[in-house]
Amino acid sequence: MLLTIPGVLEASEAASFRQALEDADWISGNATAGYLSQRVKNNEQLREDHPLARKLGNRILDLLERNQTFVSAALPLKIVPPLFNRYQGGESYGPHIDGGVRPVGGHRVRTDLSATLFLSPPESYDGGELIVGDTAGERHFKLKAGDLLLYPATSVHRVAPVVRGARLAAFFWLQSMVRSAEQRAILFQLDNGLRALGRDAPDHPSLVELMGVYHNLIRQWSDS
Repeated sequence: MLLTIPGVLEASEAASFRQALEDADWISGNATAGYLSQRVKNNEQLREDHPLARKLGNRILDLLERNQTFVSAALPLKIVPPLFNRYQGGESYGPHIDGGVRPVGGHRVRTDLSATLFLSPPESYDGGELIVGDTAGERHFKLKAGDLLLYPATSVHRVAPVVRGARLAAFFWLQSMVRSAEQRAILFQLDNGLRALGRDAPDHPSLVELMGVYHNLIRQWSDS
């Protein structure tokens, strides 16, 4: 499932993120690339332990915890702290697949889903599309500042060269409570239907039964 979640950051807060990142200490993105990805990765990145990365990353996680669409679609169990990258001057990231497991502190996180939070307005740079492959072919994404794309970590994806301006983004991975992408899609569809029914017919007698079905499926399918 490829899902765009608009407005994770308000435009004003996205602008404050960009201002804070403008003078940050950027390093080569190869610092976190695997041995194959290093051949096709050409960008800049904040160190994982950079104080600014931690501060802005914690703010993103706080907002996502309260974002109903994100929680419903991802059903997050563990989230890798967000990282930050920058593309400019023709930099790009060729076709690759994200690693299946990411170490975080003393434990490991299975990467079921990848997420990119766009921080730069699309009109401020040329190129830089996030291109994700799925069963329908390649899909191109260049979202508004503050919008997030959630996509399967199993997909082949790439970032087109940025030929004007700079493209700033946060990115991270997460382990879902529900490993199966198909089951997550069913639960997301069911949850959306339940929310609509709760708005339109809050006293409908079937609402409680259907809510029970939803939670019983989570009990059956979740890892924890």
